[in-house]
Amino acid sequence: MENISTRLLAKSQEAFIMAIELYNKPTIKYRVEGFSLFICNAWELMLKAHMINIFGPESIYYRDNPNRTLTLENCIQKVFTNNKDPLRLNLEKIIELRNTSTHFITEEYEMVYVPLFQSCVFNFNEKMMAFHSVDMTTLIPQNFLTLSTSMKALDESEIIAKYPEEIATKLLDAKNNLDELSEGNNAKFAIRIEHFHYITKKKEAATSFVGIDNLADAKVKIVKELKDPNNTHKYPAKLCINTIRERLSKENIVLIYNGNEVKFNSFHFQNFVKHFDLKGNEKFCYIHKQFSQPQYSYSQQAVDFIFDELKKDPKNILNNIKK
Repeated sequence: MENISTRLLAKSQEAFIMAIELYNKPTIKYRVEGFSLFICNAWELMLKAHMINIFGPESIYYRDNPNRTLTLENCIQKVFTNNKDPLRLNLEKIIELRNTSTHFITEEYEMVYVPLFQSCVFNFNEKMMAFHSVDMTTLIPQNFLTLSTSMKALDESEIIAKYPEEIATKLLDAKNNLDELSEGNNAKFAIRIEHFHYITKKKEAATSFVGIDNLADAKVKIVKELKDPNNTHKYPAKLCINTIRERLSKENIVLIYNGNEVKFNSFHFQNFVKHFDLKGNEKFCYIHKQFSQPQYSYSQQAVDFIFDELKKDPKNILNNIKK
């Protein structure tokens, strides 16, 4: 039965690559629908291969109909039993899109769903490694796992004017629902895209225009340089820790703390942050001040820096930094 699992896994990898390649092709307008179809297929095949390996070949079939295999929804429920898990919520929302996109799809769905798509890609890569010891970055370079997307903000008045009421309502309801879920979940559910504005005297360099009124209720902060933290600092702390763990595992680096072998965890990460003052270095950390409590995200340089330091002295560095 190993051959069935292996074949499912091979098809899963191919479906994942198809999803990425289709989405990142600028000439294809069907990419939101196409991505949702192929990424769901990739997850279904990968989870069924995992279930065969763990529970046996009969686990992917309905008990009352052994000729029919389980749906993706069934597989998710069996493997990810916590219905509050952000990864599971992410997949369920993408399945909803797949099931309804043929009726209501518009080009603006990309702006609504791409934060979920990006998380879904990273989640798939992580679970492929955890369940099957397959690193998708050996098939697709790491930088190509970042999806290309329009950075235009969704304009509600434009949506209402452009589409019939039924489609406009469904699109805006989906946006509001996903925004609310994103607030309450981590990067496993959605990697959010924030929109920022800046003032320039070069009109030809602007992508959109605004008027300034000192009496307006809405306030903006004038900045000297535009940076998108979703590109420069896209790692929440948990994703930093998981990424560093994966790299340590790949290179068979064993960490020692208090004389014992340990996994790199949040405690060690926070010690690094404090010791090297990563939060005080814009190259390593971005502080999101728009929330009631500041939130922090980290750059690829931060991940590389911590990994390199661990690699230099894995037997002593965790103890030394704690001291």
